[in-house]
Amino acid sequence: MLYAVVDIETTGSHASEHGITEIGIVITDGKRVLEFYETLVNPEQPIPPFIQVLTGIDDEMVASAPLFEEVAPRIFELLQDKVFVAHNVNFDYSFVQHHLRHAGFGLNTRKLCTVRLSRKVFPGLAGYSLGKLTRQLGVTMERHHRAGADAQATAEVLHRILGEDRGGHVEAMLKSKQHQQQLPPNLSETLIQQLPTGPGVYYFHDAHGKVVYVGKANNLKKRVLGHFAGNDTGLKRQSFLGHIHEVTFQVCGSELMAFILEHAEIRRLWPLFNYAHKHPVEAFSLYVFEDVKGYLHLVLDGKKKHLEPVYTFNMLVEGQSMLRKLIQQFDLCPRMCFLDRTAGPFLYEERGEAVEAYNARVMEAVASLRKSLPTFAVVERAEGSADEACILMEEGRFYGMGYLPRGVPVPQVEELKNMLTPYPDHDYIRGLIYRYIQRWPGKKIELATV
Repeated sequence: MLYAVVDIETTGSHASEHGITEIGIVITDGKRVLEFYETLVNPEQPIPPFIQVLTGIDDEMVASAPLFEEVAPRIFELLQDKVFVAHNVNFDYSFVQHHLRHAGFGLNTRKLCTVRLSRKVFPGLAGYSLGKLTRQLGVTMERHHRAGADAQATAEVLHRILGEDRGGHVEAMLKSKQHQQQLPPNLSETLIQQLPTGPGVYYFHDAHGKVVYVGKANNLKKRVLGHFAGNDTGLKRQSFLGHIHEVTFQVCGSELMAFILEHAEIRRLWPLFNYAHKHPVEAFSLYVFEDVKGYLHLVLDGKKKHLEPVYTFNMLVEGQSMLRKLIQQFDLCPRMCFLDRTAGPFLYEERGEAVEAYNARVMEAVASLRKSLPTFAVVERAEGSADEACILMEEGRFYGMGYLPRGVPVPQVEELKNMLTPYPDHDYIRGLIYRYIQRWPGKKIELATV
């Protein structure tokens, strides 16, 4: 078996927008070097100053170097039919494959990552960057951050790995479907193997333990691995993968519970890479307030953080339609409900109506609205548990969710609330629940309210 050990220097971190400035390739049979190739490459774009300082490669050095298209045939010849090896292989492979594709060559080879293999074969080292690893293994490296020297050092690391691999890690990695090769370089495969296959919510953490992404899944392991499939070389994806150092999870009794928990956790944690749920939802609420004379008013307004609404609406027009019905049904004053902005006396002033009489009709209207709002539980078998998953909607609002002993009748609302974990209500969550019971009406249990 032949290995092509590769190292590259680039103008940036993602292949779709950055170029290669230098490439080094070492061909080895696993014991000795058979061929060595190294060349500077003109990236056709400026090299950022910090990269010039890091690598020592500047714009003047690559000005007369060949374009990648010119050296692509030779590079493809060296790489095809060999195992592609690199330190953090996904980075080097994504760049080389991308630029070869643009030059008309399709690279599709097996891969080995010396970072991951070193962690398995040489556990407990102080660090696994190429610089730290070579020092700890006693491997000579003359010019760090130059492609040829780094490729030669990586080849020697590969030789050490192959010589010390008593656990068959190299063979296992080559025989696998290569999913471990697709994992972010800082994410341990052990954490992936510990993921369950049932529904739940997963959390990606950065190097400091901060949650940078929250997701939900019907199959946690499959969904997490799905993030690392494909060869997207864009900036957004590469930045996302680079931030992932750890994955944790929370098992849920059903996919619906996972959907709800995901939304609640995103709004609680505000992770860096969650975009879809961060957009504000246009929502309006109906409030009751008392004026200086003691009369009650109904008003539609945007959602207020510290006020308890009578009801909430996704759109202003929904709230206005409902309020007009209440005005007509309970003989309320349109001006006191702020649907009539014309000047003139209030209804109670025209009639000489006492505070108590008018307020009684307002509260009757509020009570009728609340009474019309549904109170029910969604109950279904909790996957992987002897309990049943339960979600409570109280008077049209999401209250919370949790678990009930299987076979025990669902208790009355107040007792049930003591058995569940409360979560913030939100239009998005309510929509999820209503759509779910439309699909599975048999899981809905109507509950009486006092």
